[in-house]
Amino acid sequence: MQTLSPSVPTLSARGVLWLRLAVLYLIVGVGLGIVMGASQNFTLRPVHTHVNLLGWATMALAGVIYSVFPQAGNSRLGRAHFWLANLSLPAMLVGLGLVVSGQRQFTPLLAVAETVAAIGILVFAANLFLNLKAD
Repeated sequence: MQTLSPSVPTLSARGVLWLRLAVLYLIVGVGLGIVMGASQNFTLRPVHTHVNLLGWATMALAGVIYSVFPQAGNSRLGRAHFWLANLSLPAMLVGLGLVVSGQRQFTPLLAVAETVAAIGILVFAANLFLNLKAD
């Protein structure tokens, strides 16, 4: 008698990379939250929010989407989305942290990083509209 083993889905390498990066941002976000709570200094609350929303939640969703629809993740738009998101987010987090800490001279860095991040989101949207097809 032949036994059936449950099939394990094969995830795209690009989707897995997005998910791994998302988990790193989750760790950073939780760590920052713990530090803020322990110190009762919530100056970096906007950074904490962006780490969790754009780093953890948005990247995790992109990872799941690009795992389910690997053609989108492997497309030119998918690769552009990856680099736009992963270059802009760290710069945005650092810039935001400096600006909310009173270092207003870093506002241009923050503005550029936010713009690049927004372009990345638009590229992601275009990618999904162009490359996701229903059967």
